[in-house]
Amino acid sequence: MINNVVLVGRLTKEPDLRYTSNGTAAASFTLAVNRSFKNASGDREADFINCVIWRKSAETLANYAHKGTLLGVTGRIQTRNYENQQGQRVYVTEVIADSFQLLESKNNNSSQNTSVGNQQNNQSNNYTSNNQNAAQTNLGVNPINDFGATTIDINDDDLPF
Repeated sequence: MINNVVLVGRLTKEPDLRYTSNGTAAASFTLAVNRSFKNASGDREADFINCVIWRKSAETLANYAHKGTLLGVTGRIQTRNYENQQGQRVYVTEVIADSFQLLESKNNNSSQNTSVGNQQNNQSNNYTSNNQNAAQTNLGVNPINDFGATTIDINDDDLPF
């Protein structure tokens, strides 16, 4: 039998990190995953998928991922049930995450940065960009183009083919 799940979505809130009685970390979180189609009014809907991750990965997720973070998650679907206080049977379906990956840099996720952090990041980024551009100019390399890559001026006569 195959039970594999791969999700890409954004965290809807901060991960909820808890510890079992024997000290095992478990983090529960909800991913908002966009559907691949639009509804009748032309809006894109999302599914909100409950996930749980265990042990060291749970602690890492709680430390580095925050509300709005774009995550890739791999795992499996698991169902469980329990009886609530009213005596009713409640069924829960969730993704048990085996691993996750942060899919964007911290700078791209503006909800994570405070205004002071943004000012410091911008100052350091400007310093780095200015130094890179100066170094590239001295090497005869054009600055970074719109696609994030450097361009080099090469004459057709210099090409071996």
